[in-house]
Amino acid sequence: MSRRAIIVIKTALHLVCLAPFAVLLRQYTSGQLALNPDPIAFITHYTGDWAVWMLLLSLAVTPVRRISPRIAWLIRLRRILGLYAFFYATLHLATYIFLFSGYDILAAVRGVGAGHPGAIVEQWQQIWPTIWDDVLKRRFIQVGFLAWVVLLALAVTSPTFVLRAIGGKSWQWLHRLVYVAGFAAIIHYWWLVKPGVTAPLPVTLVLAVLLVARIGYAVYKRVSRSRPALEATKI
Repeated sequence: MSRRAIIVIKTALHLVCLAPFAVLLRQYTSGQLALNPDPIAFITHYTGDWAVWMLLLSLAVTPVRRISPRIAWLIRLRRILGLYAFFYATLHLATYIFLFSGYDILAAVRGVGAGHPGAIVEQWQQIWPTIWDDVLKRRFIQVGFLAWVVLLALAVTSPTFVLRAIGGKSWQWLHRLVYVAGFAAIIHYWWLVKPGVTAPLPVTLVLAVLLVARIGYAVYKRVSRSRPALEATKI
């Protein structure tokens, strides 16, 4: 595929990945979001859902592009999808910190405007005890934060110059942790919902299929490599 075609596809992918954020922003500016019975809960679930789906899409790139050499160019889209997974996961976390936990953004902005940048830290100090208490008591927050930390590490190390700096093998080992992020995100989802709610089931099944596909391919490669050696010993 030509370089121009790849640029067009990447541009279109950026627009598609930003569409959920644009929809959320539109709901906020139009006042539609304020009509929701619980706007903060809506934003929390909305951003969390899109973070998970973007992550699963990034994981699906590798097994799908192995179907045929003609679609090997799909691998060039994996990093974009992974970065948008981190983007929506960060919005999900920011919703908890700045909206659910009571961080007064307007007070912080007014403080900075009045020449008192310490207002940012002061607001954080007010909510930190509550956040820390939540982290200690709620397992779903712990595992959700783990998923975000892994995605942060992958986002920071995604540029090509970082790959060259740390070496290909180290980079590949680090980026296999994306499955840790996937598992943590799914567990976060299950622990978040009430018992009996099966909303996380679809994403759980998708992750399971992707994991089975990866394991199956690894086994296939190992068998393919060992087969010539076995045939040689028979001869």
